[in-house]
Amino acid sequence: MNDDLLALKADTDAALAAAEDLRAWDAVRVGVLGKNGTLTQQLKELGKVSPEQRRERGAALNRLKDELASAIDARRAALEAAALDAQLAAERMDVTLPPRPVVPGLVHPISRTIEEMAAIFGAMGFGIAEGPDVEDDWRNFGALNIPAHHSAREDMDTFYLPGTDAQGRRRVLRTHTSPVQVRTMTSQEPPLRVIVPGRTYRADHDATHSPMFHQVEGLAIDRNLTLGHLKGCLIDFLRAFFGISNLPVRFRSSYFPFTEPSMEVDIGWNRKTGELGGGGDWLEILGSGMVHAKVLANCGIDPREWQGFAFGMGIERVTMLKHGIPDLRPFYESDIRWLRHYGFNPLAPAMLHEGL
Repeated sequence: MNDDLLALKADTDAALAAAEDLRAWDAVRVGVLGKNGTLTQQLKELGKVSPEQRRERGAALNRLKDELASAIDARRAALEAAALDAQLAAERMDVTLPPRPVVPGLVHPISRTIEEMAAIFGAMGFGIAEGPDVEDDWRNFGALNIPAHHSAREDMDTFYLPGTDAQGRRRVLRTHTSPVQVRTMTSQEPPLRVIVPGRTYRADHDATHSPMFHQVEGLAIDRNLTLGHLKGCLIDFLRAFFGISNLPVRFRSSYFPFTEPSMEVDIGWNRKTGELGGGGDWLEILGSGMVHAKVLANCGIDPREWQGFAFGMGIERVTMLKHGIPDLRPFYESDIRWLRHYGFNPLAPAMLHEGL
């Protein structure tokens, strides 16, 4: 490459390096490759060169043109990237939320109620039994002496799953935690004493019902158990749980397929104020009874030798009564404000109430 072309390349590189914006860059581009640019003029004057030098001179000019065009394009890309970075920096906007203050996690009221129930019944010698949410209809209904025509076995009341299990039994989302009682009686030898807290499912959804809710059920199997043992157990529990040593407790005869005799349990309250323990009114709180002889036999326990009692209650219901929670729906809405109001310190253990 001749000295004049080398000088043109050096001057162009220096001008491009000195161009700090696209306007300066464009001036360099036009000055070199424009209609009247330096390199363009050199190409126009190529016809004046002797035929012997024209071929070599033309090849050198074309190579220089390609090199300068590449350098000009590269500088433009660099200037555009720098301009974009400057624009982004100038127009930067923080769309993130400010950091939330770090607060210790809180225990959900449902979890705290289960802890308190476990503590109270644990002091009475009850263990905790667990089982799957998906059951077969024999454990959920048949073993519990619930007949085939019972309304609870209808599709409109119960969530059935497609297909059957290995024994050909329909699969169902358990409607109560009683199937765990069946599992316990069929897998362990009496005497037994367990409570069964857990999730249950029913096709019922309105202002006072949820398709998923929590229950706790209790089961005691031993020789010579009577209604007196059942009543003493429940009275002690209710007075300890609600923290009212003289809480009125009433037992009313009722009917459940899986217990005989069966009893509804009421506690004293004031209908006008909602205060527990007084007022002369009664509020139904749970169901109970002596385990039906057919249920014992279905689970392989001889009812002539062993007797038992059972009970069950809704965990949300007693939680709402104890803590004055007026609405069921916020239990499942994941509203952190609600949890801050009704939640519990995780470092504060569930304590037994005095007098248990």
